[in-house]
Amino acid sequence: MSKRDTAQRRHTILALLAEQGEVSVDELSKAFSTSEVTIRKDLAALEKNGLLLRRYGGAVSMPQELISDSQPVSHYKQAIARAGVGLIREHARIIIDSGTTTAAMIPQLGYKAGLVVMTNSLNVARAICELEHEPVLLMTGGTWDPHSESFQGQVAEQVLRSYDFDQLFIGADGIDLNRGTTTFNELLGLSRVMAEVAREVVVMVESDKIGRKIPNLELPWSSIHTLITDDRLSHEAREQLTARGIKLICAAVES
Repeated sequence: MSKRDTAQRRHTILALLAEQGEVSVDELSKAFSTSEVTIRKDLAALEKNGLLLRRYGGAVSMPQELISDSQPVSHYKQAIARAGVGLIREHARIIIDSGTTTAAMIPQLGYKAGLVVMTNSLNVARAICELEHEPVLLMTGGTWDPHSESFQGQVAEQVLRSYDFDQLFIGADGIDLNRGTTTFNELLGLSRVMAEVAREVVVMVESDKIGRKIPNLELPWSSIHTLITDDRLSHEAREQLTARGIKLICAAVES
C-alpha cells in the first residue's frame, strides 16, 4: 500500500469522525477493505498527532479542552529528527534511546527498508509498532526507571552487548562544550554501553541545550561522532564543536 493511500485513508477517517463523532475499527476495516490491524495503526498514528482519542473498538473525536492543552513536537525537534533519519541507511541496525527528540524520528522510519531497531524506551517501542511498515523491534529489558521512563541496569547492558549496531541516536539534557553530553539522570551505565556497541554515536539536541552545564557527564567527546542540532546555534559554538573533530549538522527548520 502506498504512502498516498495511507494518507488519504487517514484523512477520510478524520472526515468520518468529524461527521459522526465516533468510528469503529470493524466498520472502518470493511469500508476501506483493509485489515483491522491496519486501521488500529491508523487510529494510533492519528491519536499520536492529537487528532482523536482511541476507545475500545474504535475512536472518538478529541475533546476541545484536550486540543487546547496539547503540546506538539517543536519545529526544531522535527528538523533535528529529519536530519537524523537522513543518516540512516536501509537495512541498518540502530539503537534509539529514550527522549522526545529521538522519538520524533519514528514516524519516518517506516520508509527505510529492513531496519532493526533496539530501544530501552516503551514510548519508542509503541510508536514503532504503530508504523505501517514497522522495522524489526528489539528491546533491552532491564529495570524500569520512572525518571527517564526507560529500562536501565545490568540486564539491559548484557542484552546490548549481545549485538553490534551501526548507529546510536541519543539525546542529552545539556552539552558541555569542554566535556561532552551531560544529564540530570545519575543512571549513566546504559548510555555508555549503547555508545560502546555502536559504530557511530549520533547526539541529537536543540541548540538551547548547548553550553548548558549539568554535573553528570554522560558521554565524553571521545565517544561522540556526530552532533545534530538546529540552525540557531551560535557561530562561536559551531567553531568549538567542529574543533572537537565531530561531524556537526545544524538542521534548518522548514518554513
